[in-house]
Amino acid sequence: MFSLLSTATMLGAFTALFAIVFQAYLASNELVRLTIILQHLRDLEVEFLVRGPRVAIGYGSCSDLHVRATDFLEYNENIGLALNASEYSFDDIENEEEFLLNFAYYFQRGAAAERFTANREMFLSLVQRAKKSATIVHHWALGGNAPVIGTRMAIEGANVLLGAKMSSKLKTHLRPEVRLTGSLIDDDDIHLILEYNTGDSWGDLVSPRANRYILHNDHHNPYLTSLEEFNSALVGFAPDLFVVSGLQMMDNYVYPDGVREQLLDRVHQQMQAQSRTKTLVHFEMASFVELELLQLLLRKVIPYSDSIGMNEQELDNLQQVLETGRISLVADCNPRLAHSLDQARAVFRKLNEEQPAKLSTSTDDALRRPLSRIHLHTLAYQAFIVTKDSRWMHTKNAAAKASLTAHRHVCASTIVNPDAAYLQMDESFAVSTKPGAKRVHFNNHDPVSCWEESIPLEGSRSITVDICVAPVLICKHAKQTVGAGDNISGAGLVLQI
Repeated sequence: MFSLLSTATMLGAFTALFAIVFQAYLASNELVRLTIILQHLRDLEVEFLVRGPRVAIGYGSCSDLHVRATDFLEYNENIGLALNASEYSFDDIENEEEFLLNFAYYFQRGAAAERFTANREMFLSLVQRAKKSATIVHHWALGGNAPVIGTRMAIEGANVLLGAKMSSKLKTHLRPEVRLTGSLIDDDDIHLILEYNTGDSWGDLVSPRANRYILHNDHHNPYLTSLEEFNSALVGFAPDLFVVSGLQMMDNYVYPDGVREQLLDRVHQQMQAQSRTKTLVHFEMASFVELELLQLLLRKVIPYSDSIGMNEQELDNLQQVLETGRISLVADCNPRLAHSLDQARAVFRKLNEEQPAKLSTSTDDALRRPLSRIHLHTLAYQAFIVTKDSRWMHTKNAAAKASLTAHRHVCASTIVNPDAAYLQMDESFAVSTKPGAKRVHFNNHDPVSCWEESIPLEGSRSITVDICVAPVLICKHAKQTVGAGDNISGAGLVLQI
């Protein structure tokens, strides 16, 4: 009996030791693999130098107040009961209960969200709570799509003209290479940034991935207050790239009759004023929940853009609006690549087909810009669709740079450490969900996969495009997710103009 127990103990110990050694072997192999992938992504990133392109970016800015969501928000059982009773997602947050329910709706799905509240008293109370608490760690940062994209592009060597107004205090956070066109103001709009990590728990809810929820009560940004001064500064600047961003600040804001459409008319005119032969136009999507605003953008902004940048939530929303006329409140936070590529193709096709009744007024048809670039940024990959032989350059290199920028920003580090990263992409992937779709095998030594294909349009027309997909070395311990999309978009654009 003793002998049998001794043998069983030895076998158990040997099995445990073997498992430990085998896991270490697998971890070592994965680290070597990630190191190889990283080196080849870096090679692509530095293959071409940025030669000081001129970039004009609007609109607006804010001061971001960052807190850890699960430290800041108190969970109670009523939230769980209300979530079980309803899947409703509030658009305009009217009180703190709606705020908590809306946060919970997106938190449990790991989906990014940005919401407006007209309740200024509640909003300022939340801001004061974050600032004054002795137990909640907080920090301030420069915010707003335009300043963040502009800062990233300036870091990468671009000459940036920024359409924004900000306080003298906030301006100290702006890089000196970025030329601010708007006058100084006394009080900045504040965005409350609620960050959370993969696996964070809040009551019974667990987040499937790192992301953020943003609440704001802006009063400068919805009126695009920097627009006129920006317009004056544009005279003679002759940008290589004109970036439109920050329009989600108009979402669910209550304007006097006709004011929002007038403001978008001014944006529309500013876009049309850019040289069609010298200036490329990029529109940065965001979290929109108001159908009327998206329909205005589909008439006044998107048809006059050469390029659109978006994440998986925004892509799903845009596709749904184009195809069904309905808003998509939330989508899969970790979509399969084949599904995302199908969605991006559908959007690319829809926006390039002749639909003047839906997308523009007849008098403006001649000034429309055919969409020639889509950049989709997700947790696991960067995907680009670019019209072949268009003015967009170095797509493969831009995909690599966007991928590395994603890791650096989320990990809050200038160094990409393979030991602090993991891959979520498979060894091979299908290029579409359609039956019989070809598969692309992942090559560690050539990690950005590119291929050419034809996207059919109405009738017998088609567009030949280059599609490039880069894996993201995902940050294991996210430090910041807000601003990731803006940094990624800016890094991807700077190599393509």
